[in-house]
Amino acid sequence: MKHTKTVAFHTLGCKLNFSETSTIARMFLENGFVRVEFGENADVVVINTCSVTDVADKKSRQAIKKAVKSSPDSVVAVIGCYAQLSPEKIGRLEGVDIILDTKEKFNLLDYLKNKSINKISKASDIKEIEQFHPSWSFGDRTRTFFKVQDGCDYFCAYCTVPLARGKSRNNSIKDTVRIAHEIAEKGVKEIILTGINLGDFGKSTDENFIGLVRDLEEVNGIVRYRISSMEPNLLSDEMIRFVAGSEKFMPHFHIPLQSGCDKMLRLMGRRYDRSLFENRIKIIKLLIPACFIGVDVIVGVPGETVEDFNETFHFLMGMDISELHVFTYSERENTRAIHFSDKVPYSEKKHRSDILHKLSSKKLIEFYKNNLGKETSVLFEEYNDHGLMYGFTENYIKVEIPFDKNLINEVSIVKLTGISKKGNVTVSLSI
Repeated sequence: MKHTKTVAFHTLGCKLNFSETSTIARMFLENGFVRVEFGENADVVVINTCSVTDVADKKSRQAIKKAVKSSPDSVVAVIGCYAQLSPEKIGRLEGVDIILDTKEKFNLLDYLKNKSINKISKASDIKEIEQFHPSWSFGDRTRTFFKVQDGCDYFCAYCTVPLARGKSRNNSIKDTVRIAHEIAEKGVKEIILTGINLGDFGKSTDENFIGLVRDLEEVNGIVRYRISSMEPNLLSDEMIRFVAGSEKFMPHFHIPLQSGCDKMLRLMGRRYDRSLFENRIKIIKLLIPACFIGVDVIVGVPGETVEDFNETFHFLMGMDISELHVFTYSERENTRAIHFSDKVPYSEKKHRSDILHKLSSKKLIEFYKNNLGKETSVLFEEYNDHGLMYGFTENYIKVEIPFDKNLINEVSIVKLTGISKKGNVTVSLSI
């Protein structure tokens, strides 16, 4: 292989993938590579794939084909969940040189040292994967996505993530806090804690998530933390009370529901019922009235009748939540749901998705309107969008203001004044 100097990356899927790509990219830069944009001719092209749906699979294949076309003489390396689940399919694509599974993706540089690269493919049994690789994104100095947990032991009926990511695992609290200090030294003000099943943090080290957040609170330099997503059965009263009294952990929760119908929750293999979810929302709103609550919902799982969907819709309509993340069920190999009867036609799945997206928009506007007139703090980002800059309030309201470089990466006190044509909240600076 010729001496490589340039490298391009393309990432699909979740924030964990983005944090991992960023970490792998830093390894390349530390070894003398220069990073170029994906689509430019590069010596090495790395594609970090997703496989959560069939659409994700398709996008991964499209990215691979684009890489081969734009860099025909490059070494094309495919990593990530699609590489773990479907290495044979990837291997049949023209121009792919390296396919690395979940266990080996952080060793990519070692494989590039091989002088005779010819379809290297590593696909370990996911049960063998025990090592945890902490990762964090860097580039936007305002905030970073910090992977503190990986894997999942839940095996919900529709989900391939445990097959792609392996069992739940994490670093010790001590090592995790040490990395948070390193992130703070880079000038980052906000950390978003990410994981596949974040509330399971500590399972592999005999610790727990509440212990982690208490220690992270003491890290100097980081002024804001957000918790990316937490299962309702793992979101304890203690955790909610901690956030309510914390100066650094923002009033912002993201809680997967998936269905507001108990029949469907049992069918999916979820570990709670809707009464537990409802209880979590009530406690959050009691202790943190202005808290932003995002909720995941899946439509069209086989067996979901019109009545089941309507039950979900009315349940969500009555919940004091801020936004929905709506997912359309996609058949995945090696899951229980693929064998369920009473498949929901695509047109009906789309119809149900459209209904919930409209409900989400209504919920978000209501949440924004309920906060107008309030004073709050915003951490502004550096992106200049045709004279506008953006930031988020403590409770995750996206705001816009005329660009001012002096506000970048600064926490400013603002008053929420209205809603813009873009759907963001307009603000005035408080002096």
